[in-house]
Parts: sequence; structure tokens; C-alpha cells
Amino acid sequence: MLQPTIRRTWARKGQTPILKCYDRHDRLTVISALTVSPQRQRLGLLFDILDHNLAGEDFELFVRRLLRKIRGPVTLVIDRLNAHRSGVRALLERYGSRLQVEWLPPYAPELNPTEHVWGHTKTGDLANFVPDDVYHLGRKVSSRLRKTQSDQRLLRSFFKASRLRL
Repeated sequence: MLQPTIRRTWARKGQTPILKCYDRHDRLTVISALTVSPQRQRLGLLFDILDHNLAGEDFELFVRRLLRKIRGPVTLVIDRLNAHRSGVRALLERYGSRLQVEWLPPYAPELNPTEHVWGHTKTGDLANFVPDDVYHLGRKVSSRLRKTQSDQRLLRSFFKASRLRL
């Protein structure tokens, strides 16, 4: 959202930081996937930024792009968001020979490594960030996620925090 995620920060004594923003509710939706190479155990982060709420069609398009990028069979571990559930049927009909789906338990975001990506991005990388508009927010989110993509140690920490085995 355009509202900043306010976090405690340091400042000189007597110079309290002030975030100047107004009540704005524009938002972006980010969809992502953490990937694991079975042979090399190399991790990757793929993401897309949308200017609307995620729908089943958006999820299908994202997974199709993921399947084009990754050769061979893919096991998709996903939560039970409505857009995911509605999009999976069509994907399994089309890519059933290459695609296997494993569902995370309901109401267990702590088991989803991508939730740890968002926690890190929102409360770490974007803490106290006040964007001018959604385009500014999109550029900042994209640049922070690209930086996260290149940090293997950080990507591993998301799996470790979720307690999923690689």
C-alpha cells in the first residue's frame, strides 16, 4: 500500500523522524515463487507486480511463465488463497504431466517461504518508505526484490524460517 510500514528507527537526540504522508489506499499486488534446483540446490525468486487484486487468471499466467522458465517437472507448493485454488484446476488440466501441486495447511502462513520474503521486504527493505505514487512504490519493490533474488543466503533463510526442507 502507499501507507508506509512504520518501524522503530534511530535518530539524533531531539530530532524525531516524521513521515509525511496522507491517507492513501492505492496498492499493488505482488505474486512470487521461490524455486529450488533439485541438482544444485540453487534457489531463485520469480515475481510479478500487478496493479489490481490477484485473480485466478493472473495466477495461471504466472505459473505458465514459471513453467516456461523451468524445464522438467515442477512441484508447486501453494497456500489456499482463492485465486490459487481457482487457477490450479486449469493448470492441472493443461500441464498435469509436468505439474504436481502440494497444498499448505490452511491458516499456516509461517509454513510458506514466500510469506517470509514479504515480511523481510515490507518490514525491512521498505520500512518507513513513503512513496510518491504507485509507480514509485512499484519501482522500489521491484528493485528490492531483484536485490533479494541475488542473495542465496537470504533465500535459504526464508526456507529455514518456514521449517520446510529443501
